[in-house]
Amino acid sequence: MNNFNLTEWADFNIKDLFFVTTSKDTNLFNSNMGNTPYVAASSENNGVTAYIDAEPSQQPNTLTIARNGSVGSTFYQPKPYCASPDDVRILTPRFNMNVYNGLFIKTIIEREKFRYAYGRKLGTKRIENMTITLPVNSGGRPDFAYMENYINSLNAKPISTKVHGQTSPLEIDKWGEYTLGELFIFRKGKRLTKEDMIEGKVNFIGAISENNGVRQLIDVEPMYPSNCITVNYNGSVGEAFYQFESFWASDDVNVLYANGWELNKYVAMFIITTIKANRYKFSYGRKWTLEKMKESIIRLPKTANGSPDWIYMENYIKSLPYGDRI
Repeated sequence: MNNFNLTEWADFNIKDLFFVTTSKDTNLFNSNMGNTPYVAASSENNGVTAYIDAEPSQQPNTLTIARNGSVGSTFYQPKPYCASPDDVRILTPRFNMNVYNGLFIKTIIEREKFRYAYGRKLGTKRIENMTITLPVNSGGRPDFAYMENYINSLNAKPISTKVHGQTSPLEIDKWGEYTLGELFIFRKGKRLTKEDMIEGKVNFIGAISENNGVRQLIDVEPMYPSNCITVNYNGSVGEAFYQFESFWASDDVNVLYANGWELNKYVAMFIITTIKANRYKFSYGRKWTLEKMKESIIRLPKTANGSPDWIYMENYIKSLPYGDRI
């Protein structure tokens, strides 16, 4: 079942398979943290950049596709959600879609990503007229049963973990509020042109949303020491990563070092999650500038004296399944 017979495939326009619409979820930039997924221009986490306190406006069993930012990133949405009207288009099926044939078609759509970029956005009309190639049945129609069976036939070895305990609920209402400017010392990345980039062994951190922010390896002296968090203020705005090796960062990236406290990879993983919860407030047209980032408020567990509870954060991450694989 894992072998494709490409002679039994045919071309279809997206508009013949889906209704393509724009979300009407405006004015959600200041929403509090909650339980509703907010889908924006991200290439990871199923496109979800935050969980907000708002009523879901979009139906499940739909696809989302990024028209901006991580252009072309496509995801199957299994739950009700909200979506960025600027960065996302909603694909509602004209056929009986399920998670399996939905994932199949999502993968086919993403094969077209290379045709688009920030300067050539994937707007509604371009999505509707996009041509994708799908397996067909004897009648020449998309063979959705084949797609479903193919996805079901795939096998993957699961990642193992020795952590099987239950974590205690996060009582966020009891957390403290802290600005990033009081928690971190900020350093700005430095511009490096493509002409100056020679292949080497030093991580070059760019404004991307994957691969821990590493765009490529270059031959330079590292500009920044390790044990810090990098946050994109441009490009894939708000993506944050822990850097465990020394590196060079582009001018689209801010570099955050602990200000008077000790950072480690476990605490970093906890804080990164809270930083990324702010991503939905920003986009390419509403950059997370250095000053805005310093003033941004994140919520963290606190001790009795009101300071961030670093020990709790570390132990919480260690207690999660796969926390031992960090």
